[in-house]
Amino acid sequence: MNLHQFRFVQEAVRRNLNLTEVAKSLHTSQPGVSKAIIELEEELGVEIFTRHGKRLKRVTEPGQHVLRSIEVILREVGNLKRIGEQFSAEDSGTLSIATTHTQARYVLPLPVAKLRAAYPKVNISLHQGAPAQVAQMVLDEVAEIGIATESLIDYPELVTLPCYEWEHVLVIPKTHPLAAKSRITLEDLAQEPIITYHPSFTGRTRIDKAFAAKQLTPRIALEAIDSDVIKTYVRLGMGVGIVAEMAVRDSTDDDLVVRPGAQLFGKNTARIAFKRSAYLRNFVYDFATLLSERLDRNLILKALEGHANDYDL
Repeated sequence: MNLHQFRFVQEAVRRNLNLTEVAKSLHTSQPGVSKAIIELEEELGVEIFTRHGKRLKRVTEPGQHVLRSIEVILREVGNLKRIGEQFSAEDSGTLSIATTHTQARYVLPLPVAKLRAAYPKVNISLHQGAPAQVAQMVLDEVAEIGIATESLIDYPELVTLPCYEWEHVLVIPKTHPLAAKSRITLEDLAQEPIITYHPSFTGRTRIDKAFAAKQLTPRIALEAIDSDVIKTYVRLGMGVGIVAEMAVRDSTDDDLVVRPGAQLFGKNTARIAFKRSAYLRNFVYDFATLLSERLDRNLILKALEGHANDYDL
């Protein structure tokens, strides 16, 4: 048995048992993939997959056990590579970060710049996506770190720690009647067209829950994943905007009035995620500390080893 066989089996599951897609993703031939998997099954003496003709249909019960072992083996192979890079490359290499657009645009620029100043030989690779995609990129080892508000805590294969709290804010044109109110309620907002995030982004679920708790149905006029896009449509008079506070921090939007939203929607917690049992290089720990001083090396190590589940912000 060999690592190529393990990777083919693992990728077959990731690609919904489509060997054509497996071959494309691993830059090899479909017959080669099929042959390697069959040879591994013959060596182990069990079927990893059931088949209909030449097509894979599902993972067998022994195949589930084989997959768990393959996951451990390939994870440790990745750790070995990172250990080699750590001690031979003198803090050089690439830090891959999976995150959402809001984090990449408004939160990460300063920590990334500070990391580059401390580690000039380290390149940064940013992968942007929805929170569920962020989690999957960390699981697939496309990224070493995932940063998002939603979804990360839902994956037991990930170690997640709270990074910082933030709130939503209202952005309103200066000429809008609500701009003159000192206290805006959910009832007020329910009467207005609202422009805010797509349901899977930037704490949108908390917004929906706040309205539902009051038995109110918001009039969503437009959904987007980009805070600047939301503000653009607010300026056009299409409605009241609800965005993340970091999108208006240090803002020069003189034509918009900003109102805090924590009393309406509560607080959100951005989280950082690592793949469980991963080996992290020195600059990964340092980058986490740049995001939050509480995320020190010892805390992350304890979490990765299963000795800490969380901490309070």
